[in-house]
Amino acid sequence: MNYPNNIRKTYNKPISYGNRGMELENLINIANETYIDNDIAVIYKKPTPIGVVKCDYSKNKITEAYYKSPSTLDYNGVYKGYYVEFDAKNTNKSYLPLNNIANHQIEHMARVMKHGGIIFLLIMINNECYILPGNKFFEFINSNDRKSIPYEYIKEQGIMVPYNYLKGVDYIKGLDTLIKEN
Repeated sequence: MNYPNNIRKTYNKPISYGNRGMELENLINIANETYIDNDIAVIYKKPTPIGVVKCDYSKNKITEAYYKSPSTLDYNGVYKGYYVEFDAKNTNKSYLPLNNIANHQIEHMARVMKHGGIIFLLIMINNECYILPGNKFFEFINSNDRKSIPYEYIKEQGIMVPYNYLKGVDYIKGLDTLIKEN
């Protein structure tokens, strides 16, 4: 920006990766509200279990807390009689780094699938949104030494789902496809 007396000022916004997934999460929450309001599905964001150490009751504020246990996946619920659980992943790269998925989450996914639950990753990549079914996720990690899932694999093995900023991510259409395939 040019100011009087030829003074030049620039502003470099620091890069923050902390809220990278919040946009996708908000889109999912919008869709979930619509699904509940229209009696389509009952799916909620799971809170991370915390233990409260200190509270400021005058402000209704937790001032000190700790995580009781590692969180499993982001969302769970019921659709057409099926137990559904999924994690939301957002990447600005042309691949999804596997270190974005913790070992305890992978173990949890395997346990839920073993008991007949529907598991998937809902991935926002290259301004597109895909459901990557749990079986395709495990197929990839069991047959590859890569440390990331490439966009091409997600596009070929995943189910593209529509999204917009007013209606959210309409992942139910992709979930219907998963149910038909099972």
